Amino acid sequence: MGITSALVLYAVIWWMCFLISLPIKVQTQGDLGQVEPGTHAGAPEHHHTRRKAWIVTWVALVLWITVAGIILSGWISLSDMSWFDRAIAPL
Repeated sequence: MGITSALVLYAVIWWMCFLISLPIKVQTQGDLGQVEPGTHAGAPEHHHTRRKAWIVTWVALVLWITVAGIILSGWISLSDMSWFDRAIAPL
């Protein structure tokens, strides 16, 4: 795995984790009883984005180390993912 593919893998894992974490512990305007005129009651009031980004950074790092370790060790290779019975030449 090259440096670029490692960075892309980390970015994909980070964004997936971040998008999963966004709706967790969101306090909406309706929950707080302070709905601004012209906005929906489900609009977020406190979303704690910075804190979630830091937590997701560390979670993504652990997941990235695990996935990169599996890829680099050869436990799972490209030839293992031949779902349509096509022969893939080993790299």
